[in-house]
Amino acid sequence: MAKTVILHLTGEDPVLADMEQEPQPGDMFIKVVNMRKRDGKPVPYLAAGVQSVIFPWQRVTFIEIMPSEEERSSVVDFFRS
Repeated sequence: MAKTVILHLTGEDPVLADMEQEPQPGDMFIKVVNMRKRDGKPVPYLAAGVQSVIFPWQRVTFIEIMPSEEERSSVVDFFRS
């Protein structure tokens, strides 16, 4: 099952993407599918119809892995009263 991630690339705005599996320590690159801006619009530097993108680790600053709907019910959010 694909997980939604926020991908932070060097020198670029963060983008949303889906990842089939979390990166492993020995990986040389990451592969993402369904890449889009955070507002859902297409990423301007990708050609139309691109299905997946492979990035070397040197381009990736960090990755935020978002919880799925099932996991979200067990996550405790912080709030102010």
